[in-house]
Amino acid sequence: MQLADRVAIVTGAGGGLGREHALYLARQGARLVVNDVSEPNAARVAAEIEAAGGQAMAVAASVTDEDAVAAMVDAALGRWGRVDILVNNAGILRDKSFAKMSMDEFRLVVDVHLMGAAICSKAVWEPMRAQRHGRIVMTTSSSGLYGNFGQANYGAAKMALVGLMQTLAIEGEKYGIRVNALAPTAATQMTHGVLSEESLQLLDPALVSPGLLALVGEDAPNRAILCAGAGHFAAAHVTLTQGIQVGGGDAAGLAVVRNWNEVTRRDGECVPGYGFLQAKREVEAARYARDVAAAAAR
Repeated sequence: MQLADRVAIVTGAGGGLGREHALYLARQGARLVVNDVSEPNAARVAAEIEAAGGQAMAVAASVTDEDAVAAMVDAALGRWGRVDILVNNAGILRDKSFAKMSMDEFRLVVDVHLMGAAICSKAVWEPMRAQRHGRIVMTTSSSGLYGNFGQANYGAAKMALVGLMQTLAIEGEKYGIRVNALAPTAATQMTHGVLSEESLQLLDPALVSPGLLALVGEDAPNRAILCAGAGHFAAAHVTLTQGIQVGGGDAAGLAVVRNWNEVTRRDGECVPGYGFLQAKREVEAARYARDVAAAAAR
């Protein structure tokens, strides 16, 4: 019971991957807020948890509804006095090639995935800061990390969640809040018709959820991107190469073109601890080049 006495909210938990997340966290001892836009589905999963001896409450609410999300968090606080874990799982698909995609279809997917996660994270942020403990998981995707045909809206939202995760992890660290991302591959309603039947059989959603324990437990990392599917787990990283200093002027563009292999060479690449590391390194390289030029001129 690694999560005994912890209170967890899982959004989009009425079925599929969210349901497996909720059931898994409950088996680890957490008390669950089962959220879904469908009240019957949320109630069904909450009843499953209680039938197995756990504690759960069902809350029907859209993650894009700020008032409803605030009420959900208040209900959890009222019943259990705290919220320790938020798994931002709710999402939708509206797959089309970008040429055929309307801006409404683009906006809708971004609104649910990105804004929904931001709204839910904002609602738990102050309670987590006050108790100086919190674990937030964003659900990203390989479609966001690496791209996928027909998923410009979905991919943009999923990569944006990585950016949200990176910043919230930095801001929450001193309050004991750790924020990570999960990139799942699972056979759900969202992936049927996309993957083969054999692949779907191997990609049981229940094989993803155990990865949550590493992301929400006492020794959880911060700013990790955990890729999970079919019982396989790996980590993705946003890296920065060493690069080269070419200076400015009209010739700089041609120098970048001619030295592209050196610019992109991955030997010695790093995972920046914060965004300004890029600027810091660029300034240091420029200063060094300036000082070398000044010394040569003397």
